[in-house]
Amino acid sequence: MLFFDPRYMIFMLPAMLLMMVVQAYVSSAYKKWSRVPAQSRMSGAQAAQRLISAGGLDVTIQGIGGNLTDHYDPRNKVLSLSQGVYEGQSVASIAVAAHELGHAMQDQEGYLPLRFRSALVPAVNIGSYLGWILIILGLLLRQMSLAWVGVLVFSAGAVFALATVPVELNASARAKKLLVDTGLIIGEDESRGVSNVLNAAALTYIAALITAVMQLLYFVSLVLGMGGRRR
Repeated sequence: MLFFDPRYMIFMLPAMLLMMVVQAYVSSAYKKWSRVPAQSRMSGAQAAQRLISAGGLDVTIQGIGGNLTDHYDPRNKVLSLSQGVYEGQSVASIAVAAHELGHAMQDQEGYLPLRFRSALVPAVNIGSYLGWILIILGLLLRQMSLAWVGVLVFSAGAVFALATVPVELNASARAKKLLVDTGLIIGEDESRGVSNVLNAAALTYIAALITAVMQLLYFVSLVLGMGGRRR
């Protein structure tokens, strides 16, 4: 019953379907605007370098493999851009590069939500492995207190997902302003393309939050169910 609980599908199937739909939408938006050349004719790397100079940021740019693996590492101040973004001269490439530099700006000014999310990383790394183990052990051993400790530890993932949403939305807002202020985006069509790409990406974080919450609620339902059977 523990490993073939139909409640898992009740909680997780809608979340998984939502994530699939959102990922397809993100891929579609990125592909559409990656085929639209930016009037500036700058690659993502070149646009990022201009934005770094304009913002007075101490950031190094490097190319990495993969598709949409772009990220900013605050530990070594490195902006890593996937090949398509690094070399691409499209509206999508510039939008993605600017979004990641939005994180660099957050890091430079000590943006509180970003600092809070970063502080959660150790707890999330531990909770993602230890939490469900404690829950399962508590269920198998009929130890409610141990199971609830597992739920509490596992909940760090949901808190992290919640903290991620405002951080990502803020980075996108910064990206749009950066691109307009520096003249890298010209005209309504390019502005719409940037918004389309960044809004689509934002949906992935909202879907991730919903998935994390639904998984947490599933474990809560298991523990509550065990408590009801004990009574």
